[in-house]
Amino acid sequence: MSAPRRALREPMVWLVMLLPAAVVVAGFVTLGIAIKSGGNDGVPEAVHRTAQIQTAELGPEDRARRRGLRAVLQVQADGLRVLPVQGDFERTDPLRLTLTHPLRADRDTSIELQPDASGWHAQMVVDPTHDWQLQLAPHDAAWRIHGRLPAGQQAAHLASSLRDGGD
Repeated sequence: MSAPRRALREPMVWLVMLLPAAVVVAGFVTLGIAIKSGGNDGVPEAVHRTAQIQTAELGPEDRARRRGLRAVLQVQADGLRVLPVQGDFERTDPLRLTLTHPLRADRDTSIELQPDASGWHAQMVVDPTHDWQLQLAPHDAAWRIHGRLPAGQQAAHLASSLRDGGD
């Protein structure tokens, strides 16, 4: 019969101690990632929560739908360009374009587009390795149109997020 081994030389003891320790460390790492990533809302606008219901102001989308506002965002070598496609745009005022990263709030950005002969433009480099959620609005937020720029694409359609026909 062999002599009994000390507890720290037994592999099963290490397994019993290290697995729970690894779970605790992984929990703290996950908590750190969650805190660092910012808010949990997928939409970067003010929302109201009542009981279990989350509501947002849809007036700007409705005004964009009623005016028939549609535009195309082009990613060009010299920056971004927005071209009006349809609707009653005020062509002399600058517009605010918000690019929202689908996962990381710290990568969200907003830029002012200046009017030009064909639409609006701004000097900005867009990371083409992932999708972007787009929101275009004037500074007074009277209307707002949305779109999505898929990874690697050079253009996106912007329109109201509300469907036509529903009053």
